[in-house]
Amino acid sequence: MTLTEIQIKALEKKGYRFAGDLKHAAAKVCHWTKKSLLDEGVCYKEKFYGIESHRCLQMSPSIPFCHQKCSFCWRDISITKTEWDEDFDEPKVIIDDCIDAQRNLLCGFFGNSLANKKKLKESQEPKNAAISLAGEPMLYPRINDLISEFIRRDFTTFLVTNGMTPSKLENLEKEPTQLYISLDAPNKEVYNEVCQPQISGGWERLNKSLNLLSSFDCRKVLRTTCVKDYNMKNPKEYANIIKRSNPDFIEIKAYMYVGSSRDRLVLENMPSLNDVQIFAESIAKLCDREIVNSASESRVVLLA
Repeated sequence: MTLTEIQIKALEKKGYRFAGDLKHAAAKVCHWTKKSLLDEGVCYKEKFYGIESHRCLQMSPSIPFCHQKCSFCWRDISITKTEWDEDFDEPKVIIDDCIDAQRNLLCGFFGNSLANKKKLKESQEPKNAAISLAGEPMLYPRINDLISEFIRRDFTTFLVTNGMTPSKLENLEKEPTQLYISLDAPNKEVYNEVCQPQISGGWERLNKSLNLLSSFDCRKVLRTTCVKDYNMKNPKEYANIIKRSNPDFIEIKAYMYVGSSRDRLVLENMPSLNDVQIFAESIAKLCDREIVNSASESRVVLLA
């Protein structure tokens, strides 16, 4: 077990619920799942892509594993390792336990008179897996089988990767419904400052993954987390990367001053929606894209 009992308890206090015996996978109910159950709003992914927030399972098979220590990450990056050199739980066990954990975490809503009863009933059978809670999912040795098992259960899958494992990406046997690659810098210098790779050749690995993107048949998205005074610059370089990788969509999203990121950044690093829109417009003009949607509550703009 990579995580100590103290680390596990600390994460459980934050709402994580671990799956399997080896405690490397976990689920956590998303803020927007709760909002949706109370009819107080939905995640921008529902607005942009049609998934149902109240039936979304936010999880990761690799909580303590990541190649980067991104300055803007709201997770506790002090606990992460860059290589998987130990045993692992099976995909079926992970999925079963994550679904059970989500059901247990939502049970309090059955006593809430404000909860939407129809949505609450449906939430007990989640249908979308957001494989993005924490860590780097591609480091899980059975990532192919995890995606396949979700597909077998008729889930849609949103897989988020940092692009550090291009060879694994190239050899995915089953494609997710939507593949995200994080693009948080326009060049190597900014990448090293903002993403703080813990392995050699991070920028080169990312670009190999970006070059693979057009070979996928699934929906492909680049996501840029904008940190004011750090990576909201060089729109021409971002545009050139977008042209080369040719995703279906680009999400330009504000860094949010929450979680452990507050130990590394300041409130002033969180851009306003207007800041994000201006930056997105500057990129869009340079790569023949346009803004097609936005979500003010999440400070995110969608290019297509």
